[in-house]
Amino acid sequence: MEVFPMIIDGQKVMTHETVGVINPATGDHFAQVPTGTSQHVDDAVVAARAAFPGWSALNQCERRTRLYELADALETNMPELTTLLTRETGKPINGYSGIGSSREVLGSIKWMRVTAETELPVQVIQDDELARIEVHHKPIGIVGSITPWNWPLMIAVWHYAPALLAGNTLVAKPSEFTPATTLRFAEIANDFLPPGVLNVVVGGAEVGAAIAEHADINKIVFTGSSDTGRAVMRAASKNLKRLTLELGGNDAGIVLPDVDPKEIAPKLFRACFHNNGQTCQAIKRLYVHQDIYQEICGEMALIARSIRNGNGLDDATDLGPLQNEKQLNIVSELAADAKAAGATFLTGGEVLEGSGYFFPPTIVTNINDGTRLVDEEQFGPIVPVIEYSDIDNAIRLANNNSAGLGGSIWSNNLHYATKLVARLECGTVWVNTHAEIQPNAPMGGIKQSGIGYEFGHWGLAENTNIQTIKISKV
Repeated sequence: MEVFPMIIDGQKVMTHETVGVINPATGDHFAQVPTGTSQHVDDAVVAARAAFPGWSALNQCERRTRLYELADALETNMPELTTLLTRETGKPINGYSGIGSSREVLGSIKWMRVTAETELPVQVIQDDELARIEVHHKPIGIVGSITPWNWPLMIAVWHYAPALLAGNTLVAKPSEFTPATTLRFAEIANDFLPPGVLNVVVGGAEVGAAIAEHADINKIVFTGSSDTGRAVMRAASKNLKRLTLELGGNDAGIVLPDVDPKEIAPKLFRACFHNNGQTCQAIKRLYVHQDIYQEICGEMALIARSIRNGNGLDDATDLGPLQNEKQLNIVSELAADAKAAGATFLTGGEVLEGSGYFFPPTIVTNINDGTRLVDEEQFGPIVPVIEYSDIDNAIRLANNNSAGLGGSIWSNNLHYATKLVARLECGTVWVNTHAEIQPNAPMGGIKQSGIGYEFGHWGLAENTNIQTIKISKV
């Protein structure tokens, strides 16, 4: 059985006790990782603090070169990382619409390269006979990163690349459900980064709390649930850490009556079910106009019945399992509640027999707001489709939720759709697509979906402190 050590101060660190990493397609352990503690966090912080002066003193071009080298190394190791991701997340190598572990690894490589090109130039806001005033971006210090289990490599790159480019050092904790790929990534990275620049500690709540509370960590970037985000924020307040929080979403998609159901159903299905619905910005609530409601539901059900669930290492698999048993139980519970409320299940609705955490793509109709499946984030392959007649009411319902991550309008009238989508209360909105993000466009949530922004120069700036320099000439 493969063993993946922690990386602290450039060294591989093991512990006497280890924990198994589960392949969710089988329910069996396939790897072992150390059991990290708060002491390991302390050791990692000491290493990161010692590495900070040297790393931050490099100019941005030198740090950029290291990120390019790391991206090249990830590309060299892409087959290994792809298989490892599939084994610990369950997502197929390719998967439905080509969204699988191959896409995640390739996307991580491209994301790192684009991020490496991002600039934060010195801004001159005054230069006259009286004074010159410059605004500089300075590294913060040590960044603590806590990443989730749904896109473990991709989100690690989202956290690490801008922090490193800005001149910070890192103490990172991957999800205890999916630590293997991140640990392998850190092992590769330490061939290109000085010791102590990137430290990865494995563990559960104790390790996460130790990072969030640590007095010598200057910023936390966290991706995960809103409840955990609030706990991180409370802990970080002890030393007024800077925060970037990308939290839960319950994204609404609203379909107008002027679309062709056959043409748009595959796009809607992909927006709802890519990565088995285990994406913060997947469509979690679908509002469809009454004129095309039955047709849209029928077309999506046809696609759902054609989907092949299975082990992600099988080339024929479209969707793999949910990543962990806890999430499978959440999806099952929401399905049971919807059934008890009288909703209609066009497909799925029950855990698949056999080993692994499998739940089929499930289309639920005759359901309304006020049902748990609509009001709560399911984070799995089950989508409620709600019928509406009035667009203003549909927008009101879409906005009547504590989450505010993403939303979309689907229509052939782009001008009208653009006006409507601006009324949605969320950080990112789309017309005729959903959850399409890119490394040069900012992403962030409002309401209970987060604080701060990632990507582009906006995300890079979140990893810096602003220093204003005024040079008097009189």
